[in-house]
Amino acid sequence: MADEAKAKGNAAFSTGRFEEAAAHFTDAIALAHFLQPIGSAKGYSHLGAACLGLGDATDTVAAYEKGLAVDPSNKVLKDGLAQARRLQALPSGLHALRDVQLNPSRLNNYLSDPRMVQVLSLILNIRLQNQNHGAPEPQPPQSTPPPQPETKARDPEPEPEPMEVETEEEKERKERKAAAQKEKEAGNAAYKKKDFETVTQQYTKAMELDDEDISYLTNRAAVYLEMGKYDECIKNCDKAVERGRELHADFKMISRALTRKGTALAKLAKSSKDYDIAIETFQKALTEHRNPDTLKKLNDAERAKKELEQQEYYDPKIADEEREKGNEFFKQQKYPEAVKHYTEALRRNPKDPRVNSFNRAACYTKLGAMPEGLKDAEKCIELDPTFSKGYTRKGAIQFFMKEYDKALETYQADLKHDANNQELLDDVRRCVQQINKANRGELSQEKLQERQNKAMQDPEIQNILTDPIMRQVLTDFQENPKAAQEHLKNPGVMQKIQKLVNAGIVQMK
Repeated sequence: MADEAKAKGNAAFSTGRFEEAAAHFTDAIALAHFLQPIGSAKGYSHLGAACLGLGDATDTVAAYEKGLAVDPSNKVLKDGLAQARRLQALPSGLHALRDVQLNPSRLNNYLSDPRMVQVLSLILNIRLQNQNHGAPEPQPPQSTPPPQPETKARDPEPEPEPMEVETEEEKERKERKAAAQKEKEAGNAAYKKKDFETVTQQYTKAMELDDEDISYLTNRAAVYLEMGKYDECIKNCDKAVERGRELHADFKMISRALTRKGTALAKLAKSSKDYDIAIETFQKALTEHRNPDTLKKLNDAERAKKELEQQEYYDPKIADEEREKGNEFFKQQKYPEAVKHYTEALRRNPKDPRVNSFNRAACYTKLGAMPEGLKDAEKCIELDPTFSKGYTRKGAIQFFMKEYDKALETYQADLKHDANNQELLDDVRRCVQQINKANRGELSQEKLQERQNKAMQDPEIQNILTDPIMRQVLTDFQENPKAAQEHLKNPGVMQKIQKLVNAGIVQMK
């Protein structure tokens, strides 16, 4: 508790709140005395200082005397007591102190009196000069000397500015830097000629002459990178970064060294884990300086790592095993489990259309996840445009989504590979029936509106409706039937009109 009171007193004293400080120090002394009968000399010292700050000479003397009773040899207390007694003998000083504490702007009012300057210096513990610039105190009057003729004071001549003299060490340093620059320029010329051996020699000489320029190291690293000496490139880059940190070099230079190191690491990468170090290095380079070239190299490394991961994970045998597990779960109608195994089969062999799309698309269809199933079916067709089951699965999903015009196009595309497939012909017939049913107005207004709204979300339909030529064609269909017939002679226009008809946007009578 005594320490807490003392801490509060110190805080108040440091901010000039002397009355509050004195109260806290008094509490600290009382607590310390209760715990230790001999009291605290340091506490009395703090109390005396606080009382002095308040300009209370009597309390200041009393505090220091009590402290000396506890510790008679304490120099701080002795000095404080002597200072307090001098202050006690100068009551005008107390008034001046309180006035300055309350109105700091009045300090100048007291600087004309040398004695007040002395008092305030004593109390405030700072060195002050009076307005006569430290003139000596007045002396007793003496006989007046005869007047002397006035002489015009001469302005002091300005002292000459010191001349900067270049030391031998500085001169030698400049010469070395100039020589290093010449070696660098010679190296640059050799680099353009692809004379890499000469280049490395020139940059090495430049570095030996001037080790305060890390560009010699980064340039030599670039040469090693060009030569395919990736380990040497990495060593030079590491040294450039380390030296650059010591010299507080430009962040761009540090970034350049890290970028070249990352490039060398990517060249050496043989596994996806090797790319992790290169990627981390490129990321560090970008934190130093966000350079577009570094960002591109980072993206390339991340893409290469992903491709390598797929290659490392590729295993057709495991893919077949996972597909069989998926088939078993599919038969049991456990579609989420089947999706899990089909997905693993896809990762193990992403180029097999059977695994990639058909089976998993069937699961998604059963689960009602039509967009996901559609993506799988489209991926299947992308990998093998002749895989008929891919078209069948895609068309079935589109038909289920009531996109009859799209389903019709998918089935017609499949017929090009298998023109006599009766199942495909039946699917085409079902699509045509649904389209005609809508065109004859056999659909309820609610279902027709639903179909049109879905069609309007199709980007292809949107492009047709926003095409200026097609907008004119549709206008002519309403206002100029003769012109509309001419439009229908254009195969491209006719195809787009049919697309709108199949989508339920336009009805032909």
